[in-house]
Amino acid sequence: MTPGRLAASVLAAALLSISVPAHAATIEITMENLVISPAEMSAKVGDTITWVNKDAFAHTATAKNGDFDVTLPPNKSATSVLKKAGTVEYYCRYHPNMKATLKVEP
Repeated sequence: MTPGRLAASVLAAALLSISVPAHAATIEITMENLVISPAEMSAKVGDTITWVNKDAFAHTATAKNGDFDVTLPPNKSATSVLKKAGTVEYYCRYHPNMKATLKVEP
């Protein structure tokens, strides 16, 4: 391989590795027995949260800062994608003692 072709191949490989986005994660947060679990979770912008309600009554995942407000019927789940970084405190509007924190990194 000529030096010019080698340099072009190395440059192409470097650019390809930079432009490929990281794979977003799916994170499960469960509501069961009037408890949000885990109570503290870290995630990244672009990750998907799967909210799972294992109770026989409805819950919500309501962010105090307005970032999300997910309603979860009994024994159902829902998803939401994290769109911005920051620490989000959230709770259940129907059961305000159910509280948790989600730390979203860029």
